[in-house]
Amino acid sequence: MVTKKLYQKTQQEVSLLGFGCMRFPVIDGDDNRIDYEKSVEMIDFAYKSGVNYFDTAYGYHGGESEKFVGVALKRYPRESFFLASKMPPWFVKEEADIEKIFNNQLERCQVDYFDFYLEHSLNDENYDKLEKYNTYEFLTQKKKEGKIRNLGFSFHGSLECLERILSDHEWDFVQLQYNYLDAETGSAQKEYEMIKKYNLPLIVMEPVRGGALANLCEEANALLKKAEPDKSIASWAIRFAASNESVLTVLSGMSTSEQVEDNIRTMSDFKPLTEDENTLLSEAAKIFKEYFSIPCTKCRYCTKDCPQGIDIPEMLSIWGRYRLEKNAGDFLKRYNNVENNQRADRCISCRLCESFCPQSIQIADLMNKIKDLYIELSANK
Repeated sequence: MVTKKLYQKTQQEVSLLGFGCMRFPVIDGDDNRIDYEKSVEMIDFAYKSGVNYFDTAYGYHGGESEKFVGVALKRYPRESFFLASKMPPWFVKEEADIEKIFNNQLERCQVDYFDFYLEHSLNDENYDKLEKYNTYEFLTQKKKEGKIRNLGFSFHGSLECLERILSDHEWDFVQLQYNYLDAETGSAQKEYEMIKKYNLPLIVMEPVRGGALANLCEEANALLKKAEPDKSIASWAIRFAASNESVLTVLSGMSTSEQVEDNIRTMSDFKPLTEDENTLLSEAAKIFKEYFSIPCTKCRYCTKDCPQGIDIPEMLSIWGRYRLEKNAGDFLKRYNNVENNQRADRCISCRLCESFCPQSIQIADLMNKIKDLYIELSANK
């Protein structure tokens, strides 16, 4: 059974592994068409293995995630699981939208309350917008009414912005992107220390960085496999996140049964990383960062309003693999497997996608580079 951790505020036990509900298997590659049969099997296996924290959001799977979660979890006693969802700044156009969205979420999820509720993907712009419409005040009222048990926020901004949000209001928890690569090369460790200073529990998102840490470069993989031949590369990332004392649960956006099974093995009878293992992982991260090119987590926020319908995460994935492996044949094959109307060459550099990207990737510039690379490699074929 998955190890549980005591949530000090309520003295409830929360599974150290949380089920992120944004990457369910889908039908015919359509993100809006969740494969209910496969996804229910995954949810059931996780639940029966001790997972009791499920994290969804208003926009996941084009709005279908909350509906699916409602159907899947309705079969279990409400008090037996913790459900989290989020208020999306990009769908809020006026103050009245906040109540409409929140009530719609309760209806979709078929629940009377959320155990954990978040202001979603905060940075300076999103936070200012939600503050303008008195979102915190509305959500604290819902907390008084018992429709929210714990109020927090997920974060994708600067350290200064994080400090501002933490000092402006009282929160019950924070959700951060936290993984060993970002801790090694970015601001994740400083963000973690700031959360710790405020004595707040941390919900970890993107522990495997959208799958990027499930398969490193050859040299880094070999280093970890030599130490633990029977463990997956992804398990190291999950263990890193779960080993930190402020962490309440580690969310994994699982899309296959194999991923669910691997994560459950990792989080059952959980053992934190030792000092030697942390040193080894740090070395692997240093090797990998020399190859790692694009910080895309495949959250797909960038595709929401793309006027050209480009599959941006797939384009970035194809580009990233080529940068790592320099395999022209693989690049051309993967690029050509993408529908014509979803390829990088359709980009008009409007940069609308960049305003939604939590990682601040210069997407339009990369789409042009990918297009030029495709032309070059095709000509040399």
